[in-house]
Amino acid sequence: MLINILILSVAVFLVANFLPGIQVKHFGTAIMVAIVYSLVNFFFGWLLIILSLPFIIITFGLFKLVINAVLLWLTDKMLNDFQIKDFFTTFIAALCITIVDSVIKWGMASM
Repeated sequence: MLINILILSVAVFLVANFLPGIQVKHFGTAIMVAIVYSLVNFFFGWLLIILSLPFIIITFGLFKLVINAVLLWLTDKMLNDFQIKDFFTTFIAALCITIVDSVIKWGMASM
């Protein structure tokens, strides 16, 4: 679990450094974003997935990106040192964070 938080925080930090419209003060903030995002996902993610299951099925799972963007937006509202400009940027950030997180985990699994 701690390694997943660290991987997610690296993904958040990398995306924040390359995507305009996202501000993360320092790596400690990225760690806090990863922790809060994980908790929000744990408590609310399953509910959003159940409520939007027809959309997830119709879009072959792509609607989960919208759910990830909503969870990232909630995380943005909970933390002062983490800011995202608008929802479009939040959606792009959620997509990029998901990709970077998956690539890092895939790279670690192949070692």
